[in-house]
Amino acid sequence: MEAAGCSGAGEAGAASKQSIRERIWAYLEASGLAEFPRPVHHRIPNFKGSHQACQAIKELEIFNRTRELKVDPDKPLEGVRLAALQARKTLLVPTPRLRTGLFNQIVPPPGATKEILRKCATSQGVKDYSVPIGLDAKVKVDLVVVGSVAVSEKGWRIGKGEGYADMEYAMMVSMGAVTEDTPVVTIVHDCQVVDIPEELLGDHDLTVDYILTPARTIKTNCKRLKPKGIIWRKISYEILRKIPILKNLRYREKQAGKDVTLQDEHPDFPNASIPAVLEETAKTENTRPHTGTSPAHVGHCSAGNDSLSAKSDVPGAFTTVYVGNLPAGTRVSELKSTLRELHVTPLRLNWQGAQHRAFLDYKDKVAAESALTGLFLSSH
Repeated sequence: MEAAGCSGAGEAGAASKQSIRERIWAYLEASGLAEFPRPVHHRIPNFKGSHQACQAIKELEIFNRTRELKVDPDKPLEGVRLAALQARKTLLVPTPRLRTGLFNQIVPPPGATKEILRKCATSQGVKDYSVPIGLDAKVKVDLVVVGSVAVSEKGWRIGKGEGYADMEYAMMVSMGAVTEDTPVVTIVHDCQVVDIPEELLGDHDLTVDYILTPARTIKTNCKRLKPKGIIWRKISYEILRKIPILKNLRYREKQAGKDVTLQDEHPDFPNASIPAVLEETAKTENTRPHTGTSPAHVGHCSAGNDSLSAKSDVPGAFTTVYVGNLPAGTRVSELKSTLRELHVTPLRLNWQGAQHRAFLDYKDKVAAESALTGLFLSSH
């Protein structure tokens, strides 16, 4: 299929996602359709007419009945973020590269003017007016809006190649924030609507239900299933290091009895292995008595869990995690920041910097073990 007036980008050509991306990026630049930020290569591209395309979302019934929506922070989606704020909907935006969590809620100041709302919808406004949303928040997203580099009329989507939109959706499924019926919308230029061979799609790829362009609204009636959650066999230890919130979601799913075997641990993965320290920690956890201390080395420090299970029936009893061998010069603010990023903030933190250690009190063993897991994986 070729979009009218965009024949240079309309044919998918060689069957690879990257070749389609390169063709779209090059055409937008060469045709004068590309808008700030430039160049559009390696981005979700902004384009002339993006605001007009965004305005079309107001005509969708699904938008009008939406109370809470997640919109990516890309520049071409700025108009959707503004429309959501103007309609007083709850607007969630993913944190940059998921480094410090999954969502931020954009909260305009009381009595915000139209100009302030416009600022809130920009990338700078996302930084200035956002409030972090934790994993335990009862988030129910009614509508998901993502950017795309290319999309087909069947609803098949290609992003910029880093996989964040796919990962965000899978994490929302894991959290219970979306269901298989939650609609997904994308905003693109007409020349980004191209044929995409189905063989290029993986089971982790997010599909879309509506495509909004400056010229038309396309309901895809997509039959391909959306991701049903995080596909752990495609997640590596490296990804866990980059996205701390994944460690907490993995721990929760493991506690629920789900298979959370990672790519590096999978028997079909070349040289699959569990890091020696993690394996040794697992052995210790399986054999140690319920009282006592089992250290898990964390970078240049170590963490251990004094389980207090013998006192679990005592009102007010805590489970304490010991963090030791902290590098000289480490500040308590750095430890607190790490714990917040991992979503494992303790009830109480006893800081003993002179002795290069700290004690973290949690309400129960489950919370303490979640902290142990997060601290271990964040440094390996």
